[in-house]
Amino acid sequence: MSTRAPLIRFIGGGNMASALIGGLVNTGHPADRVQVIEPDAAARTRLHVQSGVSANASAEGLPACDIAVLAVKPQLLRGVAREHAASLTEALVVSVAAGIRLPDLARWLGGHSRIVRAMPNTPALVGHGVTGLAASAGVSDGDRSAVQALFDAVGTVVWVDGDAGIDLVTAISGSGPAYMMLMVEALTEAGVGQGLSAERAQQLALGTMAGAVALMQSSQETPATLRERVTSPGGTTERGIAAMQAGHFAGIMADAVTAARVRAGELGDLFGKD
Repeated sequence: MSTRAPLIRFIGGGNMASALIGGLVNTGHPADRVQVIEPDAAARTRLHVQSGVSANASAEGLPACDIAVLAVKPQLLRGVAREHAASLTEALVVSVAAGIRLPDLARWLGGHSRIVRAMPNTPALVGHGVTGLAASAGVSDGDRSAVQALFDAVGTVVWVDGDAGIDLVTAISGSGPAYMMLMVEALTEAGVGQGLSAERAQQLALGTMAGAVALMQSSQETPATLRERVTSPGGTTERGIAAMQAGHFAGIMADAVTAARVRAGELGDLFGKD
């Protein structure tokens, strides 16, 4: 006998909520088992048209949910959590707000013990996201499976330990798409600088990025081994990589991750206050 799908409530109907809802519905979760609370009327209409879910301006009159996804900006989360705390006492709560720590959210929810902090990234919008998840002590194995299924619908899921783990996920995969996009930008600009049209240079850069990722994902070899295989001694790739290493490319990436991780902690300090 089949088990009824959990009733999932999204508080906030922005881009990430839209991606998650679309992923859920596209992978078989019934649209009538999804609630959305979104104050903006245009956003409510868009969500209903795109995914067939019920979107409301408030939680008034809605049945109790099994899972609540808090999909609002970090600076709004404290107010939203306190506003909805009474209606979420029996729910598994998932937060996608960057920087907000588990103990702070638990306090705003009146001592709630079943909370998962999530950090998806923007490729979730096209079903290729990477999401880091960290659970509070009260989260059961069944809860973990339910959250895993939610984010499996839009890509890959990685569990980490606590707030520190999620802050590091934020710095690598949360901010990482922008790093990759910046690399494509730079490669495109370099091509233009050497005489290609902007359109042709971007086509080459994007195609190369996509192909390299597909190759790494399909291979059992490490990225380092694959790189070495296309770096012939005395060849063009060797010369190009030497120039990148002379510019401390690895150090620049390490600095970027450190800076983003530190900022995630700062956001927790800033918005986690009472």
